Amino acid sequence: MPSTILVGGFFGDEGKGKIIAYLATHDKPDVVARGGVGPNAGHTVEVGSKKYALRMVPSGFVYESARLLIGAGVLVDPRVFKREIASFRLQGRVGVDRRCGIIEEEHIEEDKRDAHLKGKIGSTGSGCGPANAARVFRKSRQAKDVKELEEFLCDVPLELNEALDLGNGVLVEGTQGFGISLLYGTYPFVTSKDTTASQMAADVGIGPTRIDEVVVVFKSFPTRVGEGPFETQMTEEKAAGLHIEEYGTVTRRKRRIGEWDGKMAAYSAMINGATMVALSGVDRLDASCKGVKEYEELSKEVKEFVAKVEHDTRVPVKLISTGPEISEIVDLRG
Repeated sequence: MPSTILVGGFFGDEGKGKIIAYLATHDKPDVVARGGVGPNAGHTVEVGSKKYALRMVPSGFVYESARLLIGAGVLVDPRVFKREIASFRLQGRVGVDRRCGIIEEEHIEEDKRDAHLKGKIGSTGSGCGPANAARVFRKSRQAKDVKELEEFLCDVPLELNEALDLGNGVLVEGTQGFGISLLYGTYPFVTSKDTTASQMAADVGIGPTRIDEVVVVFKSFPTRVGEGPFETQMTEEKAAGLHIEEYGTVTRRKRRIGEWDGKMAAYSAMINGATMVALSGVDRLDASCKGVKEYEELSKEVKEFVAKVEHDTRVPVKLISTGPEISEIVDLRG
């Protein structure tokens, strides 16, 4: 298996958790590493009748043989982290880079009371913005300074690069989405760092020459939680007519629904250096495609939409999600 980075192409909530879980169980990587901001990002994974919501641990945990790592670029909330370790019985499988920044209780309190962050920007209140600010000012503790994380400490770049040297498979999970990147998103309505594939590589300590595939996930109907511009947003009445109603994994805030944005998708694919597109939510375009696993069984409407996505992004669509459960997917990678 090659080294693969997966990121979101719109505003987050593209269905990355499902695609990551599928890649993990299907491709069987030796290591799954998480980049991104921190516990302000939630990934939802459905396996059979079970549904998991994660904020810190890699979604690839569903492949039980994989080593799970949290890269140095990620902020760690020890309370959230330890809770997920216990809930998902992951003791002995997870490593935290010793250089990860730590979210303190004071960061969470600041995030929740700051009128600019909570009011105007629509922060999740998880403390990530203030913690990243403290990190920039060199006032942040690192994971190596936190006793309750001692048993999990490791050198993530060393582990990943040694795995690659051995020809082992590495899957890197990105979080959030391109549209809320600190550098390229709808500033100031963005998260507190870059969210592109290049940043994910840096977060886990892999050089750009060691990346084989970049998967960008787009949702058929883009969604956005919180404040900020959303050029293709549809009215609530239209969304209701399409029977689309979604809520954020972390905040449970109602998501705004939009039409496909080809211009944004093209720009996102370009900056991320996408080698393939994963398309989610096609069952929302045509309910008859729910659970379909073969391309030939997709409807004419969905096939035409896939062709449009490929035309807009100039990147092949290789994974087509036809439902939330990890087996509901069309895999065209060959």
